[in-house]
Amino acid sequence: MEETRKILVVSREKEDYGLLCKVFSQIDISLEVSAVDDIDDEKSAILPKSHGAMLSLDDAWHSTPYDCIFLNHHLPQDNALTTIEKLQSFAIKTPIIVMIDGNNKQDVTQIIASGATEYISKSDLCLTTLAKILRLCIRLGDAEKKVAQTTQKLQESNELISCQNQELAAQKELIQLQHLKLLEVSQLQSQFLGAISHELRTPMNAVIGFAQLLLRPNFHQLTLQQKDMVERILNNGKHLLMLLNEVLEFSGLENGDITLKPELFDLSQLIKTTIAQVRSLADEKQLSIVIHNQLQNNVVFNDKNKMKQILTNLLSNAIKFTESGSICLEIAELPGNKLAIAVQDTGIGIATGDLERIFEPFCQVDQGNSRKYSGTGLGLAIAHSLVQIMCGKITVNSQLGEGSVFRVELPRQISSPISQQIKEVSPTQVVHSCRKLL
Repeated sequence: MEETRKILVVSREKEDYGLLCKVFSQIDISLEVSAVDDIDDEKSAILPKSHGAMLSLDDAWHSTPYDCIFLNHHLPQDNALTTIEKLQSFAIKTPIIVMIDGNNKQDVTQIIASGATEYISKSDLCLTTLAKILRLCIRLGDAEKKVAQTTQKLQESNELISCQNQELAAQKELIQLQHLKLLEVSQLQSQFLGAISHELRTPMNAVIGFAQLLLRPNFHQLTLQQKDMVERILNNGKHLLMLLNEVLEFSGLENGDITLKPELFDLSQLIKTTIAQVRSLADEKQLSIVIHNQLQNNVVFNDKNKMKQILTNLLSNAIKFTESGSICLEIAELPGNKLAIAVQDTGIGIATGDLERIFEPFCQVDQGNSRKYSGTGLGLAIAHSLVQIMCGKITVNSQLGEGSVFRVELPRQISSPISQQIKEVSPTQVVHSCRKLL
């Protein structure tokens, strides 16, 4: 349905209104025409109700938005120029068409310059001219309205964005403060864990030492029951010492106190030594440990102690979560002078949803108070941090109930003047030199 356009006629002559209405009736535009006879007369109306709406100034400018205004050049109190200025003071953007007498064409330039959209001579008032001018003014009015609406929306959007920016700035400041507090708490926690672990290691070493002393054959003959009790003390003491060492190592990693100390060593010999240390844990569960070493050159220039700790943590983790079957340790060459170390088990496996957080500190799949597997949950987190420090990467592939494979990729050698010597001598010479160092 076509929109009805609202037209306002400002004139003191009834003939002007009648002539306009006569022509308007022949235009194929739905129009609603109203009139006032003076811009300053708030109560005046030149038309009876039967011919149109009787409007005051307040009614004209505050109740109805008009699409076009027809303004007589001469009014009882002001001319068109003064009236246009008053209309503009109301911040009205409606197109204004000034109706002039035939002898007032010399005022056209001033009328257009004052802000009028168009003018029309009363003597030339006809259907074609009026329809053309009216359509033009309606299009201009619609464009002005759209611009005004767009401008208002932009202002509202800018105000909303400004408020949101202020809120974001306040939230960012709050997040920064919370982040600083969390960093402070984390640092205090690491310092506390490191201090308490260090303090507990001394009495724990004493307990382990006395237990070992009691178990010496030449110290004192113990009954079977006493020997069993002392062995329990020794085994639990070693387990507690291992947990304390994990916490202390993690504290050092958190505080950035860990530095690499590269050296030449035989990786195959390191693997044998590490497996010998965890062999008793595997024997308790009757687990076999299989080694597949595919290296042609076992000489490595890296941090020996860190690599041993990575192997120990991965092997201990595999043994802990495997009730039956075997543990397989595979070492292979990789392009780019790198090594791949994979530890595969036939244990309980890891659910897909837990794989993303398996390397987080203190993370264990079974977090309940009645959990079956003990530990601090730091072994994999420490291994992950050490691998990153050694410029490597660690990944895990696992299926629940079918076991897990932890794969570590490390550089064979760390950049150092000594590492360059590995390339300049034969593998046999390097192995011989390494054995002397060992």
